Amino acid sequence: MHALTTEFNTLYNGYIALDQGRQSLNENYTDNYWDVLPIERMQIFEDIVLPGQSKNENFTRAEEKAVKAIQKHSMNIDGREKNPQMDEAYLLLGKSRYFDQRFIPALEAFNYILYKYPASDKINQAKIWREKTNIRLDNDDLAIKNLKRLLSQEELKGQDLADATSMLAQAYLNTKSVDSAITQLEIASNVTKSNDERGRYRFIQGQLYNELGKKDSANMAFDKVIELNRKTPRIYMISAHIEKIKNFDYENGNRLELTELLAKLEENRENRPFLDKIYHQIGEYHLNSQSDTLAVVYYNKSLRTNSKDKLLRARNYEILGDMNFDKSIYKEAGEYYDSTLGNLALNSKPYRIIKRKRDNLEDVIYYEGIAQVNDSILRLINLPEADRLAYFESLVETLKIKAAEEEEKKKREEAAKRNTGLVTVNNQIGSPNALRGSTPNQATAFYFYNPTTVSYGKNEFVKFWGDRVLEDDWRWSDKVNSGSISNDANNNILASATEEELFDPQFYISKIPSAEKDIDSISKERNYAYYQLGLIYKEKFKEYELAKSKFQDLLKSNPEERLILPSKYNLYKIYELLGEIDEATIAKNEIISTYPDSRYATILKNPELASDRDQNSPESLYEALYKQFENQEYAEVISKSENYINVFDGDAIVPKFELLKATTLGRLYGYEAYSKAINHIATTYANTEEGMQAQKIETSVLPKLLNKDFILEDKVTSNYKIFFKFENQEMEKVYGFQKTLDTVLKNIKYYDFKSSVDVYNPNTILVVVHGLKNAKVAKTFDQLIIEEDKQKIKEPYFAIASANYQIVQIHKNLDTYLNTNNH
Repeated sequence: MHALTTEFNTLYNGYIALDQGRQSLNENYTDNYWDVLPIERMQIFEDIVLPGQSKNENFTRAEEKAVKAIQKHSMNIDGREKNPQMDEAYLLLGKSRYFDQRFIPALEAFNYILYKYPASDKINQAKIWREKTNIRLDNDDLAIKNLKRLLSQEELKGQDLADATSMLAQAYLNTKSVDSAITQLEIASNVTKSNDERGRYRFIQGQLYNELGKKDSANMAFDKVIELNRKTPRIYMISAHIEKIKNFDYENGNRLELTELLAKLEENRENRPFLDKIYHQIGEYHLNSQSDTLAVVYYNKSLRTNSKDKLLRARNYEILGDMNFDKSIYKEAGEYYDSTLGNLALNSKPYRIIKRKRDNLEDVIYYEGIAQVNDSILRLINLPEADRLAYFESLVETLKIKAAEEEEKKKREEAAKRNTGLVTVNNQIGSPNALRGSTPNQATAFYFYNPTTVSYGKNEFVKFWGDRVLEDDWRWSDKVNSGSISNDANNNILASATEEELFDPQFYISKIPSAEKDIDSISKERNYAYYQLGLIYKEKFKEYELAKSKFQDLLKSNPEERLILPSKYNLYKIYELLGEIDEATIAKNEIISTYPDSRYATILKNPELASDRDQNSPESLYEALYKQFENQEYAEVISKSENYINVFDGDAIVPKFELLKATTLGRLYGYEAYSKAINHIATTYANTEEGMQAQKIETSVLPKLLNKDFILEDKVTSNYKIFFKFENQEMEKVYGFQKTLDTVLKNIKYYDFKSSVDVYNPNTILVVVHGLKNAKVAKTFDQLIIEEDKQKIKEPYFAIASANYQIVQIHKNLDTYLNTNNH
């Protein structure tokens, strides 16, 4: 009675729950066909599960049934189990724990079977499941040892043999023994009773042969998957076709046969769920066949299928980005790389590679945007009045056509909404029962529960306002996303126009700058963008033809004097790199004759001075200046920085001099001067590394330094300093005093004091003693000095908490501190 009840009631229901749980696991698991598939479909979660909790209720129910069978129907009499179903109960217990990813308790259940029921007909299954659990616990070597022993000692047949060899293959894969894994998968594929498993094992075999570079063997394995056809999940067959196509020999293969196969796969209605992969592979075929236009079409088709495969989407976007990059269409390339990053795992290796590519494009996209917008404005400024009017009349006609199309589209959408009941439903939003007690499935009455209305609202918002960041005061014009300069500028003008102005050409003509100052500013900004683009194309992307055109366009645009000479020198270097010797000679002679005293002329006349480590190179001068900064020669650093900024104007090193100058101003003149200088760098050199660093300082560091209030020193318990103040003294005298002070400090017992000379402002130097642990020691410093040393230190000293000394140096408010503390 106990055995029958256990088998046909408790365990029967338990195995039903286990099968339902496994089915849900398979449905929720997505294979990554870009990598070798695992033998078993099971997603491992890293989430910590508390005792009593479960990832899947079906497995909890299966475990409960197993426990119930053991607790209520076990008949352990005189040390022997009389119920022959108990080994099945423990096997179910172990399996349910295994699939619930509680591997240690699962291992205990399987080991209990091996210990308590050695004569069980399920003993081999228990051994196999124990090794599956060991593999999940990363005990691969132990699993290999035990499975090999099992296969040698027992004559396994059927599914048991398939399970043992497939798990042994997984252990070999984990230990990088690919050849051994292939051998075991061959055995498992031949003996398994499940065609699902057979298709999977054969496909993995093909992947492993590809890893070993054995394409012929891989194709044979994939052919066996294809032969199974509808006997195995269709994804295996489609993936096998795709892997075979990847192995195609484009030099010697039959292209006609391949194109027919691709067309057949594309047209087969059963393959509709897999069109994302098929379109991608057709795109790959056209790309390898030098048919770039067709390749782009199919990559975009793959993207439009809204594939759930993020890696496939990322691959499509990356290829399209690379194609645009190779054509020097950098703005579009950057947009494709942005989309690629959105489909990759954050901070993964592929993510970092694409991020580096995208960051390299940041500057070129920024300056190309400026150049494009300003070129357009300057062209409009230089157009004759009649041509300008004709241009905007044409624009107005285009706007009218678009407005008519939008109106027609809006009517169609409203009609569609009426037909689907959306208008009626939305009218109920304000009703008392619209939300009360409704579930999300019922609440299509609520605007945000309906994806159609949400999508429509988003599109309308972007059309009217442009791409806005979610933040306070988002409606202000300066909050517009800078990534699309021209479009957003147009959006701002169109958004501010009345309906009458929108179709009036004179409205747009009135927006064209006319003041000489504004036109000069636009021209200078455009010229600087050209110069930066020339440098970027030359130095970063090695696109010498593009760089040459930018420098040539710059020189034709009547640029400022500061940009002429470096542009000509860069053109000379580009001519040399392109092998245009005559042009290089002309450019060289022009620089030497027109600018004989310049650094560039000196380098051209004496090529040996062109080394980057030349003592007069910007880099060497910066290093020397930085050493002066470390020596607190602040006035000299500021003066030289200003000089070098003018001399090297337009050079990439100028922002470094600016940042050094800003830091020096802060050290010498305090917070206000530092803040102003940092703001100048953040706005003037926004897209350089130093400009970005200045922006971070402005937003994150400066607010923390703003506070001028001193800390009450009776509340400060540790870390004090004392300082001696010198007004308008020569540095030799100050250093002489420090030397004397150091000898005195060495004679003070039980304390480890150090001294430093700190510049306070152009007229004041402070000699500071560090290492005082509390206020009492600081205020009685003179009592620590031995009698024979007291005559050596006649200067008055002042005690100060370290926190207040920092405030004094930042805000240069020493006098305020001394007056407040009655020193």
